[in-house]
Amino acid sequence: MPAPHLTPSLRERFNISRLAINHPRITVAFWLALVVAGAIAAGSLKFALFPDITYPVVVVQASAAIDGAEETEARLTLPIEQAVRALRGTSDVASTTYPGQVVVNVPFDVGSDLDASRQVVEDTLKTLKLPADTRTRVLPINLNEAVVATYALESDALPLDRLSAKATQEIVPALQALPGVLKVHTLGEPKGAAEPKAPEAAAQAGTLVRMNGRAALALQVVKRGDANTLDVADRVAATVQQINTRGAAEGQNLRLTLAQTQADYIRAATRQTLQALAEAVVISALVIFPFLWNWRATAISALAIPTSLLGTAVVMVLYGFNLETITLLALAMIVGNVVDDAIVDLENISRHLDMGQSPREAAIKATDEIGLTVTAATLTVVAVFLPIGLMSGVLGQFFRPFGITISAAMLISLLVSRTLSPVLAVYWLEARPTSDPDTTGGPSPAAMHVVAPSALTRHYSRWLAWSLRHRRVVLGGSALCFAASLALIPLIPKGFIPTLDRGEFYLNYSSPPATPPDGPAAAQFDPLRDSLAVTAALDDFVRQSPAVETAFTIVGNRQGEANKGSIHIQLKADRQISTAELQQQFRHSMPAIAGVTTSVEDIPFVDSGGERPVQLRLIGEDLVALQQAGQALTQRLKTIPGLTDIASSTARMEGSVPLEIQRNNGRRVALITANLGPNAVIGEVTDRAVEAARATLPPGISLDLGGDSAQAEEIIGSFLKTLGLSLLCIFVVLYALFRSLLDTVVVIASLPLCIVGAMLGLLVTQADFGMVSMLGVIFLLGLTNKNAILIVDYIRQLRASGLPRRKAILLAAPIRLRPILMTTAATVLGMLPLALGFGAGAELRVPMAIAIMGGLLTSTVLSLLVVPVVYDSLAK
Repeated sequence: MPAPHLTPSLRERFNISRLAINHPRITVAFWLALVVAGAIAAGSLKFALFPDITYPVVVVQASAAIDGAEETEARLTLPIEQAVRALRGTSDVASTTYPGQVVVNVPFDVGSDLDASRQVVEDTLKTLKLPADTRTRVLPINLNEAVVATYALESDALPLDRLSAKATQEIVPALQALPGVLKVHTLGEPKGAAEPKAPEAAAQAGTLVRMNGRAALALQVVKRGDANTLDVADRVAATVQQINTRGAAEGQNLRLTLAQTQADYIRAATRQTLQALAEAVVISALVIFPFLWNWRATAISALAIPTSLLGTAVVMVLYGFNLETITLLALAMIVGNVVDDAIVDLENISRHLDMGQSPREAAIKATDEIGLTVTAATLTVVAVFLPIGLMSGVLGQFFRPFGITISAAMLISLLVSRTLSPVLAVYWLEARPTSDPDTTGGPSPAAMHVVAPSALTRHYSRWLAWSLRHRRVVLGGSALCFAASLALIPLIPKGFIPTLDRGEFYLNYSSPPATPPDGPAAAQFDPLRDSLAVTAALDDFVRQSPAVETAFTIVGNRQGEANKGSIHIQLKADRQISTAELQQQFRHSMPAIAGVTTSVEDIPFVDSGGERPVQLRLIGEDLVALQQAGQALTQRLKTIPGLTDIASSTARMEGSVPLEIQRNNGRRVALITANLGPNAVIGEVTDRAVEAARATLPPGISLDLGGDSAQAEEIIGSFLKTLGLSLLCIFVVLYALFRSLLDTVVVIASLPLCIVGAMLGLLVTQADFGMVSMLGVIFLLGLTNKNAILIVDYIRQLRASGLPRRKAILLAAPIRLRPILMTTAATVLGMLPLALGFGAGAELRVPMAIAIMGGLLTSTVLSLLVVPVVYDSLAK
């Protein structure tokens, strides 16, 4: 039974190309205006490392004259914890209790106002009945605060107190006056040098700073949310140069030395991604020409790429997005795809020209014929990614720019192909002489035979005919391939977020917290000074390496813990050793200091307050049992390959008396953390660690995950929900456009085909199957849909013209072979510069590109046979 008839008037009604062709000047003027606006918008986009998201954490420090950690827990920690955990928007509240003092970390929902969060915590503390002598301090911290650059301030002529005064009176005001600078934090000031004037300044007061072993102050320059990171960094650098010149002229030998900056990596990563985009544009254009053998048609198709990208820049500005890691990843993903719609339109117009039609007639008839197909194909891609832009929670805040940027680019590319491309085709393409001009008025069996098939098409037609005669073999083989690809998943490295090699890392340390003495000696107590001795030994060790450019040390942390600190190590650009290799050298040769634990830490993808990738929380109320279980598990974890820097923060005991108690979400915990060794992936080592814990932990001690291990599970769960929503959106879009359950099911049945190549590509290259490659797989769903839609929609048209089912399939699929191969080649080869993995940020681009290239290659080959066979099997 033939498919329901689709009247030409229906396709004409949806064909905005007719309107554009009838009003060419308005069409061209519109796109010229959008290109100019896009160029202006692209020039105004801010450069940043990550989206402007607030990760608010309020730290509560409380102290009172209480003996013993357990009594402090009962009288200070529990009342504070219970009060702040009841606040709206809080989660994962953690605390560390010492005799007479407690530090409580109160994370609020991502995007919450930091000042409002601080105020509500302060108001809550005022309502509590704490010991009369309790002293509290509330410190607001934005973990994603945009510190553009940190400078070390030194002087051979001025003591630290005078240097601090000069910084407060002259240098900080000069930097804060620069456009785009929000504030400047000063770290390492001597006690009493400056009274903190803002709550967040108190977090910096209890610190000491060293630059390459010398005493210094640190100035952290924080940019405004609407400022361009690179512009601010350049202005600050120019001002710093003036300050250094003036300081030398005044004989003070005052100097500001760059200790840490985001700008260099942002500049390098952005430059590399934009270069890859430019290469992809050129490659995509070159790929089109061998198929069409017409430079004008190639130029019209290729114009869709810059036009779509510039139009996307306008949308990004309207939404307040930046050019940062996430949006650059989105642009890299779609650069070879925004040309697809124009390719399909131009290929169809070119085919009608080969039939002898005039350019205007060919453009109108070809767009009538292909319009619904192109629209459906693009809307399914949007249906895949728009739910990602609407995700909630931390992941939603982070990936909102990703989903919306891709959706905007695809919709704009659709509009380009439906308006600008056919208009340019009318005026740029030429009529082609033929001995058998088309007079059919649309797709028909006669029209199909006007253009002689190529050798490739003839070979494909033979394979297609064989497949239709052996449907069970084709479907069974495809199902076997899909099952085999699922079986490959356990063999693929499972990661979370790739580690970015930025030529820098941290050496963190933690020493036993000092206990304040009683009596007159308490006035001389200085825990920072004791911690500084540990730092000095580590700093000397670090600076012995010839690969180290600078060693920037901060004693004390943002939570006010003087017994902890970090050394930021910047490596030389011309070093002969990789960052990972040097990290391993440091781990193996680190000086042993009694009671001190050290760890070598990568720069995190997003600062999460010092959290490490692998975190195991042991939960139980018996502190002795927790300590023993933590020590036993720590020793067991040291035997697991892939885990390094294993540290245990179990309850420190003096006999049976606890000196430190850790809590998380209202429960006593022992925290065991670890970093990943070279080539280790988070999923595999976490599985091994959990197995070891289950075999080690006694009754009464339970296990919970934190860090990247927990985030990976949360993100995978969110992605699976989003994937389900995307599939539902695809079904709705296809059914609304086709108004046929059969055609919708045939298209959706092609989706599993993309998994085969994606998994095979990741396995062969040993790229991580993590968050980035998962985005590539999701993108493949939309791309695979496109191929199936091209075939199924044309079969529908031929059946509507009166052809029987089998003949319609044998005619439609070979005719759609060329546009399918063109779009696949443009996308795959457009991804090639990204897959090669050159330059900064390649760790993010490579897994995504490999997943897309592998999945698209296999899905294209399989769908050319499977989609017609599925249609033939289900249609009547």
